[in-house]
Amino acid sequence: MFTPDTLELVMVSLEGPDPYSQAGGLGVRARELCRTTAALGFSTTLAFLGDPALPHRETDGELRLVRWGQDISRRHPAGVYQGEAEKIANLEITLPAHLIDEVIGPAVARGRIVAVLSEEWQTARFTELLSNALHSRGLRDRCALLWNANNQYGFERINWGLLEYVATITTVSRYMKHLMRPWGVNPLVIYNGIPESALAPVDARAAGVIATAARTPCLAFKIGRFTPDKRWLQAVDAVAELRAEGIAARLLMRGGIEPHGAEVLARCRRHGLGVMDLDTPVSDAGDVATALRDSDGDAVINLRSFLPDAVVPQIYAAATAVLANSGHEPFGLVGLEAMAAGGVAVVGATGEEYARPYANALVVETDDGAEVASALRGLVERPDLTRHLRETGRRDAAEFTWPRIVDGLLERLRYVCEHQGVRVPPPPSRPKRVA
Repeated sequence: MFTPDTLELVMVSLEGPDPYSQAGGLGVRARELCRTTAALGFSTTLAFLGDPALPHRETDGELRLVRWGQDISRRHPAGVYQGEAEKIANLEITLPAHLIDEVIGPAVARGRIVAVLSEEWQTARFTELLSNALHSRGLRDRCALLWNANNQYGFERINWGLLEYVATITTVSRYMKHLMRPWGVNPLVIYNGIPESALAPVDARAAGVIATAARTPCLAFKIGRFTPDKRWLQAVDAVAELRAEGIAARLLMRGGIEPHGAEVLARCRRHGLGVMDLDTPVSDAGDVATALRDSDGDAVINLRSFLPDAVVPQIYAAATAVLANSGHEPFGLVGLEAMAAGGVAVVGATGEEYARPYANALVVETDDGAEVASALRGLVERPDLTRHLRETGRRDAAEFTWPRIVDGLLERLRYVCEHQGVRVPPPPSRPKRVA
């Protein structure tokens, strides 16, 4: 129904592809979704709070980056959310007119409709103001407006009745859909995704170097922010239980700077688990292997420096299991990324709807360390199960690549346009067959 000749896309997000603009998964989502639509030939504009030192506008093929509010960002160099209130106010006041003049109006003049996807609570009021401006310019029936929730942050600040009136509300999982019901809305579900590059074969030699250096049949890996909902304590308790049973389990972990990290390390000490802190830079799998060998058998290796993107999948593949065992995940990208790399994902039972228990991943239902210990014990005792999960996990992760997700999004736009009264251009006529 929609082709690059009939549809253009705009995404509005505080986060984006610049390091300045990334504080979590939203920047990655904005970057990958927009790269995908542009690669498919759709003219795509991403407006975000970009690095003030980079160009205001930047074009790469069909993708146009618009770094908004750079004068404000120069006064707030620490990152995208410094000076957040001022940045949001500026976005609301100035961006609607710019998009109409520079993107939406010209697209409509070319006979196209425009889908505008806005992300998170910070853009809710912007979406309302954009709708009003489109009405005043006679363009509202040429634009499909969508507003997406990746998590529950800021829900109390949103006028839900007004937002649902002017836009179609979406979210990233059925789990999030049910969490949003108490706010009086019933969003459409459009899943998150991973780039196709995540399915590229992992360097088996590099993964083998890490696995060999671990010197254990049970190497668990956990990466994420140090927050209680990631269930770090459950992971530590599981390793302690296995070691008490005589299984030399080890935990390789990369957390953040959050205060909960001190509680996690205190839990390690309480269990008598040796901890090695690694502050030296990690550039490749060899550095990870060196840390594992030099730790003198410590149960926990705490990586405190940045992990390069190329190294993380190698660790996923090398580990016995990747502990993405959160108690609350709107979607859960880590588990999906681990599956794509050929790792065994141990996930929670919230937004990780790509996971099928003991079919392509392991799913834990509680915050009890014994449940994770039991899952890890099964992987140690059953190599056949491990092989099966690695194979099916990788296969199933392919269903969640961004091109697949975008294809579903375009189909959803059929309903969105009908619901919002958007006049969709007719499909191009096909030449008649000559008898």
